[in-house]
Formats: sequence, structure tokens, C-alpha cells
Amino acid sequence: MQTRLRMVLPDQSLLKLYEQMYLSRVFEESCAEQYTKGHITGFLHLYSGQEAVAAGATAGLHKDDYILSAYREHAQAIVRGAEPRRVMAELFGKATGICKGKGGSMHLFDPALNFMGGYAIVGGQFPISVGLAFAARYRGEDRIAACFFGDGAVNQGTFHESLNWAQLWQLPVLFICENNFYGIGTEVHRSSALASIHRRTCGYDIPSEKVDGMDVIAVYKAVKHAAEKVRETSRPYFIEATTYRFRGHSMADPAKYRSAAEHEVWKSRDPLPGYARQLQEEGIATRAQLDGIEAHCLAVVADAVTFAEVSPWPEERAVWEDIYV
Repeated sequence: MQTRLRMVLPDQSLLKLYEQMYLSRVFEESCAEQYTKGHITGFLHLYSGQEAVAAGATAGLHKDDYILSAYREHAQAIVRGAEPRRVMAELFGKATGICKGKGGSMHLFDPALNFMGGYAIVGGQFPISVGLAFAARYRGEDRIAACFFGDGAVNQGTFHESLNWAQLWQLPVLFICENNFYGIGTEVHRSSALASIHRRTCGYDIPSEKVDGMDVIAVYKAVKHAAEKVRETSRPYFIEATTYRFRGHSMADPAKYRSAAEHEVWKSRDPLPGYARQLQEEGIATRAQLDGIEAHCLAVVADAVTFAEVSPWPEERAVWEDIYV
């Protein structure tokens, strides 16, 4: 049974969630287009289909909370507040990018937003999340570390080490697994002896739950509750959000390992049209209002592409800047 939306958030906040999800979708589809044109090079991992997790989870966190993610992080950075212009410029490798063109698709980072990075190394964000949570507790700060990762990362040693230390030291970490069921092309049940990922935490005595990652309100409620619990107890919590990526692992992946029937089942659960329908049914938005939001998002992304195209390349001397000595 669906939750009445106005019981959860004010109308403007509910509309903001739709705007964030739609903007994320348009941005990712535009990235695919720019990749095929050769404007974006290297690996490009798109988030289409998983928008409800980024939007819902971020809404459930405080702005002072740290967010860390993996390499499929464009939407999470934008939902957190990163300018689409600067994100697109970063993907183009331009000097105006969020990391001055040095990070690219997999390494978005903005400490001003407490967005502490996407990580290309699978599981690389786990120990850093624990370290940030330790620092927050040591300083007596009212903040937690939210660590996003995919199902393919849970067999890494850093996953187990980090969960162990987070509980042993009683650190404020919220682990959020975006389970889209495929680690590249391998289904989770073929790589994990325990396919119910949230149940893995029993070995570390960390409370956990499973949530529908295609339902933005369900994600918001779960993360808000969990974040408050982590904040109050200074102990870790674990959420498994079941979701689905509509594209392959990366732009180089034709995703032939998935059946058309499976894809259609998940496509019918696309978080955007389902949420739009609920907004209209409950009288929160008209179709015209939603059309206006969508037109605005399309314009924002078109502007971001233009900005990236005309932005300058980094100067040669920039290679010596922003490095450790």
C-alpha cells in the first residue's frame, strides 16, 4: 500500500525529489550522447534507473553529513548540490570541471558539499568512510558518513574490514548498498554465497534492512530513520536498496547477459513515471507542472553541455598542481 505523500514531506520537497530524479536521468542520457560523439572518453558508468536511491537517500541526510560513492556517482553529486555545468565539464576533461578536469567520470569530488568522492577502485570508499566517521566522532561533530556502494563491492576485503571496525569502534557510518543485481555482468547469486546482502551484517552485529530502491519515498523514509539512529547511537547501520540499471555496466557493455523480459519487468517499475503518477493522483502536481519541471531540467543539461564544449582545456602547468609532495 502506497504512503500518502503529504504525510511524509511538504509539497515543494516532494516536487524537488521529482526534479532531482528527472535531472539525473536527463543528465545521464546526455552523457551517453556525448560519449558516442567522442566528447567524453574513458569509462562511463551511467545511473539511469537508480535515481530514486540518490534522491531519496540524500534527502534523508543532513547537509553536514559526508557522502561517498563508487564510480557511478554523477547523479549523487548533482543531487547533493554539484552544478551540472561543472560536472559535465569534468566529464569532458575541461579546466572548469568540478575537479579541474583531472578526475573525470569516476572521481567527482567536492568537499564544500561534503561530497567526498567517487572511487574507481571497487570498495575503495569503505575505509575512507570509516575514517571520516572516526574523525567526526573524535571532534564531537553532529555528522555521519553515508557510504554508497554496489552489490559487486561486498566481496572485497575492505567491506568486511570496514564493517568490523565501524562496529568495534562504534562509528557513525550508514552503509547504503545499491543492489542492482549485477557486478559488471555477473549476477549477485553467482558471486555471493548469501545473495540477501543486508543479512551479511549479522557477522558484525550491525542492524540492517532492505528497501525498495525504485521507490524514492521508501528510500527517503528508510535513510532518514537510519541516519537518525546512527546519529543518536554513534553506531553503524546498513541499508540494502534493491534497484536496477537500465543500461549496461558501462558504455562499453552491451549487457547481453540480461534477458529482454527481465529488462522489461524492471523498466515497468521505472521510478520516474511511477512517482509522477502518484504526484498527480494525490493532487500535488498537475501534468503541466511536471512538464515545466522536465523542460527546466532539459534546459539545464543542454546548458551544461554547451558550457563544457566552450570551456578551456587545462593548461600544461596544471599537471603540477593539486598533487602531494
